[in-house]
Amino acid sequence: MKIEENFLDLISHNNTLNKEQLRILDLPFPCDENWKNSALNKDISKNDMNLLMLLKGDLSLKSQEQIIKNYHMVLNFNNIKAKVYTPKVEEKVEATTIKEGNEEEHIRIYCDGACSGNPGNAGSGLAIYSNKKNPVLLYGAYEEEGTNNIAELNALFQALTIASQTHSENIISIYSDSKYSIDCITTWAYGWKKNGWSKKGGEIKNLELIQEAHHLYEKLKNKIEIIHVRGHKGIEGNELADRMAVYTIKAKNKNFAFYSYDKIEDVLSLKSY
Repeated sequence: MKIEENFLDLISHNNTLNKEQLRILDLPFPCDENWKNSALNKDISKNDMNLLMLLKGDLSLKSQEQIIKNYHMVLNFNNIKAKVYTPKVEEKVEATTIKEGNEEEHIRIYCDGACSGNPGNAGSGLAIYSNKKNPVLLYGAYEEEGTNNIAELNALFQALTIASQTHSENIISIYSDSKYSIDCITTWAYGWKKNGWSKKGGEIKNLELIQEAHHLYEKLKNKIEIIHVRGHKGIEGNELADRMAVYTIKAKNKNFAFYSYDKIEDVLSLKSY
């Protein structure tokens, strides 16, 4: 079946395709501005068309791969032998697999913000895990007149910045306990951007920071996943990031700095709000 323009409009999200959709169409990743012209009139199977529709959206690479697995499972269960896209073995990425010996890194970044007063002194912290190594701790982004939301956005932006500077064959997982900052960058920003970075009912607070973070997220969204966790529930990475955010308020670091420690227990004993 030949691909028509209305079908491309149907399967695209914010006028772009994700990584597995591009692979099905044999197009380069990331999506370039001429992708529609390149895809137009390509001849693909009906099952590949179905798969392209199922893959529509701002999905993590792990989610894209799971959709493809599920589609193959449905075909096999119904004994349907059909021509359908199968990822090449060497291209597949298992984000949660850690190999012994020469380990493939699964990088996890926990980020958190803190504010004394809201508004008041604010800071951000991160805990970065790489396999079984002790986490790297960072503190910074001190603001004398900040808010909880600014601190959380600064923390998430720094996590995205680190992800952008990190080479990993696996998905990089970013964890935040702030639904506000996650939604600003991964969901609400699309509507605001479509409306010329405005919203009904008033101004968009922290707009410049949101724009920067969203721009970076757009570049990274196929190599990262952003996960919401509940704060102060004993999740080690979240607790460590929290301590670093509070420590920033004491240290007053505008730039991010490494925090040296011997035992994780010592860090967890630091002040928390």
